[in-house]
Amino acid sequence: MRLPSFRLPAFAPSPSALLALALCALPAAAPAQEVASTGDYLARMDADRDGRVSLLEYQDWLSYAFDAMDANRDGVLDASEQPASGRGARAPLTREAHRKTLAERFARQDRNRDGFLDARELASPPQ
Repeated sequence: MRLPSFRLPAFAPSPSALLALALCALPAAAPAQEVASTGDYLARMDADRDGRVSLLEYQDWLSYAFDAMDANRDGVLDASEQPASGRGARAPLTREAHRKTLAERFARQDRNRDGFLDARELASPPQ
């Protein structure tokens, strides 16, 4: 008896989606930065210890993944420094563009629009 074969639909994520996935995977791979709860995560991001996370603190914390991939330390992730996508070479990504993307995500998470993230906002996915 022959089993029917199934074909999965072709899935070609965008380069920015792949980079975001890679950037999200790096925190899990970095044992020195493990966190057990949202409060712990907030405490680690909260450099000035005021109980909330500013945009600058958010960008600085989440930029370590960019820095880890920027092998030549030039502030630009070229195609060889970015995760493979199956679509060929990708456009370079600058640190400024990366931080702009983080600022947009921060703005979506800052639901009360006070310019900071508290533990609840930090735990919720961006809208």
